[in-house]
Amino acid sequence: MTTLIRQLVIVVPARDEEKTIARCLDALEQAVARLHSARPTDGPEVRIVVVLDRCVDGTASVVARRPSVDFLAISAGKVGVARSRGIERALADSAFAPESVWIANTDADSAVPADWLCVQLEAAEAGHGVLLGAVRPDEEGLDAERLAHYLLRHPLRESHRNVHGANLGVRADHYLAGGGFAPVATGEDAALVAKLESLGVDVTSTARAAVLTSSRLLGRAPDGYAGVLRAVAG
Repeated sequence: MTTLIRQLVIVVPARDEEKTIARCLDALEQAVARLHSARPTDGPEVRIVVVLDRCVDGTASVVARRPSVDFLAISAGKVGVARSRGIERALADSAFAPESVWIANTDADSAVPADWLCVQLEAAEAGHGVLLGAVRPDEEGLDAERLAHYLLRHPLRESHRNVHGANLGVRADHYLAGGGFAPVATGEDAALVAKLESLGVDVTSTARAAVLTSSRLLGRAPDGYAGVLRAVAG
């Protein structure tokens, strides 16, 4: 079954990420350019929304200099709220029905590969309701032993059950049916996927277009990806 996707919505929560947000947005703009090159006449509209959550550094200034990026500021201090508010903003302004909108989620400390949106769109148009993408840690700041241990326990393979908010796609109608992201500080991604699976939504996974994400050991979200890296230490 082929699904017509008319709009791709990219939502990026950010909390004091002035050191990484430029890299994130550069990568997203390259992914948008690749998609437009691959689908110059029949590709979907693309919208990027950054949610500034309790930012007190220069993140907002960096984002404001990007004319192609929409942004809003909130003070929730919870990534689940940030993701949901960004999606709400995009869907409220969308001219398209939810079943023709695909939501691609990533994080401000991450960098998507150039083919990321092409892979997201391929899954969406194939009729999948959710795409579980892969992530790989940035080698900078991560010692070789920890990196090797991580890759041993988290190999990049097509069929996996890892849920990462930094690389997660979902069709908007399914997102709404599942109640959206929970207003929590961590685990909002896994909770949404579990809910959608319980509703019978088709969930697929891929190791293609793995997203490069921060290798810091102290992250913004409690028990988030940074916790995974700490756990593999030993």
